[in-house]
Amino acid sequence: MTATRHIHLSGICGTAMASIAGLLREKGYRVTGSDAAAYPPMSEMLLEMGIPVAEPYSAANLDPRPDLVIIGNALSRGNPEVERVLDERIPFTSMAAILREEFLAPTGAAPRQSLVVAGTHGKTTTTSMLAWIFQTAAQEEPALEPSFLIGGVAENFGTSFQLRPTRNFILEGDEYDTAFFDKGPKFLHYFPDGLIVTSVEFDHADIYADLRQVKTAFQRLVNLVPRRGVIVAWDGAENVTECVASAHCRVERYGFAAESAWRIADLRFEGGRSRWRVLRGGAEWGEFSMAVAGEHNALNATAAAALATSHGVSLASIQAALASFRSVRRRLEVRGVVRGVTIVDDFAHHPTAIRETLRALRQMFPSGTSEDGGRLWAVLEPRSNTLRRNVFERELVESLALADHVLLAAVYQQQRIPEDERLDPEQVVRALRERGTPAALCADAAAIVATLEVEARAGDVIAILSNGGFDGIYEKLPAALANETNAGDAHR
Repeated sequence: MTATRHIHLSGICGTAMASIAGLLREKGYRVTGSDAAAYPPMSEMLLEMGIPVAEPYSAANLDPRPDLVIIGNALSRGNPEVERVLDERIPFTSMAAILREEFLAPTGAAPRQSLVVAGTHGKTTTTSMLAWIFQTAAQEEPALEPSFLIGGVAENFGTSFQLRPTRNFILEGDEYDTAFFDKGPKFLHYFPDGLIVTSVEFDHADIYADLRQVKTAFQRLVNLVPRRGVIVAWDGAENVTECVASAHCRVERYGFAAESAWRIADLRFEGGRSRWRVLRGGAEWGEFSMAVAGEHNALNATAAAALATSHGVSLASIQAALASFRSVRRRLEVRGVVRGVTIVDDFAHHPTAIRETLRALRQMFPSGTSEDGGRLWAVLEPRSNTLRRNVFERELVESLALADHVLLAAVYQQQRIPEDERLDPEQVVRALRERGTPAALCADAAAIVATLEVEARAGDVIAILSNGGFDGIYEKLPAALANETNAGDAHR
């Protein structure tokens, strides 16, 4: 890296890639990038940082020739930039590897303390909570101010990364593979000193054959935590218990179990806030309040509180941080209220995540948003590598049935999924209707918008569930509902 001046990131618009681009720029490197297509929020963040992004992928994007190329895990052989890198032997690496080499354990410097949040669900929100807790504590103890990298834009910071000269580096630990030349999970590069495990379920069906392989990856992560470290692990799943069973360090469980080290009690949602108590080792420890709904978020917050406590953060700082926590972009994010219709954006990638999102929205809007009552709509784009497959078709139906109405888009790039593995959206719609949940299959985002123009009415809540851009539906739907020439119920 001593001779490196210009770094190019192929696949820069992924959340982790955009974040590492920002960290490298802060270290003084010239940073450029490219992607197939850019969309918010990372495209906006890159624009604000002044990092140029070329679209689409092209060998010419590597002119002038960079000193180093970071190749995102979405790229594979056949990509024109990958082929040029290999043909010309341009030095290349992965996001996870450069993060460790340049920021966690740089040559000639003392390694930082790596605090990693891992799990099938809740990583991004829990990492954001943990970073905000340390940032709040730094008001009293400046040495606690953290560096961090989060797989989303934390609203308290307005960014997904931060670089400080202090010791603590807080990371979202992703179990997805690292790059086409490194098929191991990203989180194995991070060597955690402290670790949170929020959940372990089968996911990423494109790279893991079954749950056993997923558990093996998490067990390898657990095996990297030193004896002096600590693991904070959810108490609500046998999969998690299996994964932390062979830990060589202290393991502290959190959740609702009576025997857990960090036990949640008296959880409720009132006055627009979640409130709960935590018992530590069976004794009263603290009361908490935050403006984020959902049992899963109370669990996330308690996990962050437990790990922060083990690293010197006071109870008062934790309480203040959670009280002022503002969530993460695309996690239960209210994108707007148009003629009485509330539009919510959530980064759905798995049936469990969809279930918890809809449960939280029932808490936030128990009777819609009007005194006359409103309906909860679930608008789903099956886009993640798990949702595009039929492995969780039954669980998907059960999760979506929590809504009052469901609109399902066609499977994203379905031609890339083998036909015998592909989700059958027509079957999902049939199964929902058999359960009594009104459901319809729409060809694309335009068809969904056209349906909601007519069907949505004041008081309704529309949850848009996708882990991608969803063909601009986040902009198209509010514009359509705001069109005064429309005759739908939302405009009466």
